[in-house]
Amino acid sequence: MELLAPMRLYTLSKRHFVLVFVVFLMCFGLTVFVGVAGPKIIAEQEHNGDHFVGKNVSGKTGPFNLVSPPLNTYNQQLWLTCVMQAGHNNMRDFKQPFEINVDLKGVMQDASVMHIKNVQQKSRTLHCAAKCDEIIVLHLGYLNYTQYKVAFSLKGLENVSYDIKVTFVWKTYNTTFSQVEIWFRFVFVVLTFMVTCMFAHSLRKFSMRDWGIEQKWMSILLPLLLLYNDPFFPLSFLVNSWFPGTLDAFFQALFLCALLLFWLCVYHGIRVQGERKFLTFYLPKLIIVGLLWLSAVMLGIWQTVNELQDPTYLYKVDIANFQGMKMFFLIVVALYILYLIFLIVRACSELKNMPYSDLRLKFLTALTFVVLVISMVILYLRFGAKALQDNFVAELSTHYQNSAEFLSFYGLLNFYLYTLAFVYSPSKNALYDSQLKDNPAFSMLNDSDDEVIYGSDYEDMPLQNGRANKVTTKYQDDSDSD
Repeated sequence: MELLAPMRLYTLSKRHFVLVFVVFLMCFGLTVFVGVAGPKIIAEQEHNGDHFVGKNVSGKTGPFNLVSPPLNTYNQQLWLTCVMQAGHNNMRDFKQPFEINVDLKGVMQDASVMHIKNVQQKSRTLHCAAKCDEIIVLHLGYLNYTQYKVAFSLKGLENVSYDIKVTFVWKTYNTTFSQVEIWFRFVFVVLTFMVTCMFAHSLRKFSMRDWGIEQKWMSILLPLLLLYNDPFFPLSFLVNSWFPGTLDAFFQALFLCALLLFWLCVYHGIRVQGERKFLTFYLPKLIIVGLLWLSAVMLGIWQTVNELQDPTYLYKVDIANFQGMKMFFLIVVALYILYLIFLIVRACSELKNMPYSDLRLKFLTALTFVVLVISMVILYLRFGAKALQDNFVAELSTHYQNSAEFLSFYGLLNFYLYTLAFVYSPSKNALYDSQLKDNPAFSMLNDSDDEVIYGSDYEDMPLQNGRANKVTTKYQDDSDSD
């Protein structure tokens, strides 16, 4: 019988498990600390609208002639937002639809001006309560010019009874943050490459067919984590194109969906012995996760294509298609969560008396639970209670005050995979232990492809499993007969 590559997980004591979690949390805490101490992500320039209108022109409607601050590739993207303030303390909650007209021009390095786009009658809605909502006038996903000129006017606010003051805000990525992002992505790429090589090196003396299901999945997830960290990210500063940003979003969606598929396969595969057929084992999981990946990629492409054609495009205006895609995404997410809970409950009920399989289950569940709780806290702190309403499609969020959210997400997922790679890799003496398979004092605990030979003294092994007791009894009977 072929032996399996053992896992370091089986050799760890309770003290070692505590140490693993402490090291994981310390590394994550270090990235959060660096992020909090890091630069702000968004650089802003605020301008009073009254300074950009001519004489005898209404401050409510314009036209306003705006010029962006000087830009370079480290600014990455550009937003122009409009904040309206109603000069009335006892103002009631109201909504007022209106239209905007935008004429966009770009300034080249030689100071020549190129006309980019003229957009007429784009719908927006002014919503004011205690204060008015911020309105995104335009968004440029990449910067082809060193400066932009915008002629902006509003139509439909002439009859508003309140005195409205218009403030414009230019928002770009902070150049210092862009440099920090490059370096930290580079560090994570190097670390992931090293961990991937070390994990592959630890399994080199074992045949691939002898790897456990967790080890096989780690050999897939670690290269995808390398892509998630995006070694091609510096291209976005060298090439003025939408392609590097879209490639980064594609890699992130690919890795996250692979991680979701990993959880389904492992929780199901731990209790399924023997051959795992594609149609019955993998296909249902691929369909669910594939729909999540497809919807995420479609949303990203939809937003990118529309913004390339029209910088003033806002997904909230295209509400019918947006709500349909949103409901489809949420239904698939709910289906995934129910299926995952079902697999976890089945695995816990069937494996609670199988020491090694139970250990694999408990460790993965505990570490994943910690990661999910931290992720939910980060999302809530960043977006608040309206995460799926106002920020369902990625857009500028004023909750991004520093680089803590960026580093916490990247650090969390990277250190999660590094921890799994450590506990699922074979221990140093794994090959030596596997060579003792002919010794009758060493026996396989199970017949599946995920089992390992450990120790010769059954009295010292903390096994309460019935199968292990039977093996011990059989060995003793054979010794008596001899």
